[in-house]
Order: sequence, then structure tokens, then C-alpha cells
Amino acid sequence: MTAPRQRTPGDTRHVLGISGGKDSSALAIYMRTKVPQMEYFFCDTGAELPETYDYLNQLEAALGKQIVRLNATRDFDHWLQVYQGTLPSASMRWCTKNLKIKPLEEWLGDSPAISYVAIRADENRLGYVSTKPNIKAVFPFREDGIDRDGVNRILEESGIGLPAYYEWRTRSGCYFCFFQRKHEWVGLADRHPELFERAVEYEDKVNYQATAMRGRQYTWSQGESLRDLLERRDVIEERHAAALARAAAKPRPNLPLIEVLTDALDEDNDEAGCAVCHL
Repeated sequence: MTAPRQRTPGDTRHVLGISGGKDSSALAIYMRTKVPQMEYFFCDTGAELPETYDYLNQLEAALGKQIVRLNATRDFDHWLQVYQGTLPSASMRWCTKNLKIKPLEEWLGDSPAISYVAIRADENRLGYVSTKPNIKAVFPFREDGIDRDGVNRILEESGIGLPAYYEWRTRSGCYFCFFQRKHEWVGLADRHPELFERAVEYEDKVNYQATAMRGRQYTWSQGESLRDLLERRDVIEERHAAALARAAAKPRPNLPLIEVLTDALDEDNDEAGCAVCHL
């Protein structure tokens, strides 16, 4: 496997962030021969799913090049202490700022860089675009007209396919990501009960401190604690099964199962996930 090459000061760097999701992984495969000097990186929060780490290893083998891991010394627990036990949320995404954006900008420094972003041609969003003047964002999929079907085709033809977590979860990110839908939390409890319990422990810990200091309650899932959510699992699974049936019945020929799952989960919560984490 090829290690990152030595750089000459002033060289323009070509970088591509891997989130652990299908779009950024497909873009890495797509660009591997187009930009031989590409540097691949992954912002490791220290709270990723085991399936994500396995998929990164597969992707490295397919690329024949190392994916640099950032955040070696400052993981989620470090920043949770800095923010005095306040869990991140959609309105205060300190995890994105400190575990995704800052590490990338520190890694690049002041070097001129081109950042390759995995926004598809069928998407109407930008993803993360740095405000630093030395970093320029480009969108190869959008420029080349590659949509969702094209991404799936790239992954299938490369032999790596989709990450294993797509069987029950359609977004990459931390195992306790607050953008998870209700049924995805149930999926975490079923497939990784130890990680679900760890997420519960985070809630317990910060709420013990919050009750003493501020009288507030913090939860990962909007409107209820994870313990309360799991007590409603029968209702959640029943609603999910009905949503799956409705999604599968829509008149769309040859729709992949992953897209049926996405539609069903979006009924549960249609809030867009983090554009940095979930590409």
C-alpha cells in the first residue's frame, strides 16, 4: 500500500475526504486514476461503527493507497469535556466543527489545496466548503453528471459494494449520531448492544451533571431518552414496517433495496444529515 508522498512547500495538494459512506467512497474510486497524487483522509471521531472501520480497510485495499486518519489525540471524549458535558445536537454541532472541519484545516495548513467533494449530480446541496482562501472545492460527480445510480454502479464494479451498516442504517457517522432516525437506534441496539449501552451511559452522565448544574436534560434522540425509545421499539418497528411497505409499493422500477430503506427511514425523520459526516 502506498503511503502519502512527500510534498514540496507550495505544491497544490489534492485531497478527498472519506466519510465511510457510499458517495465519498465511490468518488475515491472514481478519482484514483484521474488524480494519482490524491491524498485521502478520514476524520476519526473515535466513535465510529465497526462496519465503518472494516469498510475503510476494504477501500484502502481497492485504492492501493493509505487513507490518513485525523484526530489521533483529540477524540469525542476530549471535546465532550471541553464543552462541559453538553451533548452535540442539530443546533450546536460542536462535533462537526472540532472533529471534522478543524482537523482538516489544521492538516492542510496554509498550503494551496483542491478538495474533492462527493456531491452527486442529482443532489441540491453543497456539503462542506471551507472558507479558508487556500482551499478550493470541486464537485466531480456534479460536473460529470454522475447520480445515485452511477455511484452504486461504481461501487459494484469496483468489487467493494456498500458498507455493511447499510442493511439497517443509511448514513455514516458516529454510532450515537443525533441525526439517526428512531428505527436506526433500534438497529444499533440489536446489532451493537454494547455501543447502544455506551450511548445511554453518555446520556446518564451528562444529565447527572446537567441536573446538578443547569436543571436541563440532554438526549441523543429528539424528544426522548434512549431508554424511553427502546421501550417503544414495538411501535417503532411497526411504523417502520408500514413505511417500508409504502416505499416498496411506489411505482419505481428496479429500485434498489437501499433506496426503499432510505425512503422508509425518511418518513421517520426527514431532517437532513450532517453534510460533512454523511457523504
